[in-house]
Amino acid sequence: MTVLLVMAKAPVAGRVKTRLCPPATPGQAARIATAALLDTMDAVRTTGAVTPVLALAGRLSDADAYPGAAEELIVATAGWRVLPQRGDGFADRLANAHADVAAAYPGRPVLQIGMDTPQLTGAALTAAVETLTGAGGAPAQAGGVRAGTGAVLGWAADGGWWALGLTDPRHAEVLRRVPMSTPHTGRDTWSALRARGLRVAPLPVLRDVDEWPDALTVADAVPGSRFADQVAAVGVPALARTPVTVATPAAGARR
Repeated sequence: MTVLLVMAKAPVAGRVKTRLCPPATPGQAARIATAALLDTMDAVRTTGAVTPVLALAGRLSDADAYPGAAEELIVATAGWRVLPQRGDGFADRLANAHADVAAAYPGRPVLQIGMDTPQLTGAALTAAVETLTGAGGAPAQAGGVRAGTGAVLGWAADGGWWALGLTDPRHAEVLRRVPMSTPHTGRDTWSALRARGLRVAPLPVLRDVDEWPDALTVADAVPGSRFADQVAAVGVPALARTPVTVATPAAGARR
């Protein structure tokens, strides 16, 4: 069974989604982050045949977006394994989270996402898992890992990535040498995985929520969600909604 690993930060005002401020206040940004995490966890719960794991920076008990937020998040993690993030930089925390999952669930493939794509659905995550594992036809290998592709990478509209899947999560060691949060992080990650000898398959391009126009565009995609409601609560008129465009590897490189 595939491990679905969610990288997240405890939603504490002034520590999460600070690039949404302004127009959001720190408290509103924390509420948006809480909604994004809860919506993401809902999508994970509706994903078929996965083991959910949360790699958390901070403590859910410190969540202060609104009265009861901490309790709501703690209840939402019932049945989840919660691992502390460790490492100084984001690249190290990502690599360490994959290594911790590899140690806890030997032989399992891992699909890792974050809390910045609340528009995800269980169907989309199931499709990503099936692309990674070759489910539905490929023979199983030792340890329960199916003979699918070596890795999958979901590019983000800003040039980063929103999902990384590995049939052997120990390959995430390559992330330590990839500069994060740059316009070419996706391209560099793709190249690092290929240089390790992995066959990489692309997932659909998604927009992740970093700045206010991102929040507006993603909220438009999921009307009625917790996330959309919290974005609307900021009360700022719609700004420019830019289309999702990203330079992905040439078709000949997707092998």
